[in-house]
Formats: sequence, C-alpha cells, structure tokens
Amino acid sequence: MSLENTTIVEILDTFEFLDDWEDRYRYVIDLGRKLPPLDESEMTDDYKVRGCQSQVWLVPEKDAEGRIHLRGDSDAHIVKGLVALVLLIYSGKTPDEILATDAKVILDKLGLAAHLSPMRANGLFAMVQRIRDIAEAA
Repeated sequence: MSLENTTIVEILDTFEFLDDWEDRYRYVIDLGRKLPPLDESEMTDDYKVRGCQSQVWLVPEKDAEGRIHLRGDSDAHIVKGLVALVLLIYSGKTPDEILATDAKVILDKLGLAAHLSPMRANGLFAMVQRIRDIAEAA
C-alpha cells in the first residue's frame, strides 16, 4: 500500500478491522514508514513543530491552484506515523478547506488520543495547530 493512494476513510476502516491496539500501533508505524524522507536541508527550525516531544518537521508547498501540499518527518517511529495521519487529513487542501477540517473529530474516531501518552497527544495537536497556522498565513 502506498501512502499517496491512501485515504483517511481507509485508515478508519482499517482501525475498525484491527481490534488490538498493538496492531493499530504497528499500522500507524507502517504508515510513517511510507512517508518519503525529508532532505536534511529541510530539517531546520523553520519547519520544526514546537510542542512535540520528538522532533517533527512539516514542509508546506502551495501549488498553482492554491492547495497546500505537506510533507513531513519525525525522528520517532510512532510519531512519524502520526505525521502521516495528519498529512492524510490535510495535505492537498486549500487553506479554507484546512481551516474547515476538524482533525480532532477524525482523530477521535480513531480513538488515538485515549491511547497516546499526554506528551504524544499534545505533539499531535501541535502538528494540527501548525498546519492551521500555515493555512491562515496562506
């Protein structure tokens, strides 16, 4: 499965199918492994997400239609999987679509917040806020 052909609906379906949280964690880690790595030159403070326990970088690129495409990376496997989830929710949308999307609703459907450490959950929502900030600035 390629990440670029994956939808958040497929993720939700897979999560429903996997009833064991250990299997769900493995699935999230596998999603992160499918992310193309960022170039070293992109792993700078300009792209770093504040509020994450692990190092996380989000690189936005705006296309001709005004859609924001995001690339991301992390130095931690589970967090890289969370980056992949957030990118699936937001990447390729217009700034208005990003601002109209409530990631918390989608992430609550996955049940992730209840199964992440408080620091990881804070980091996840720091990523969401960073993407919203990017959209507001666009």
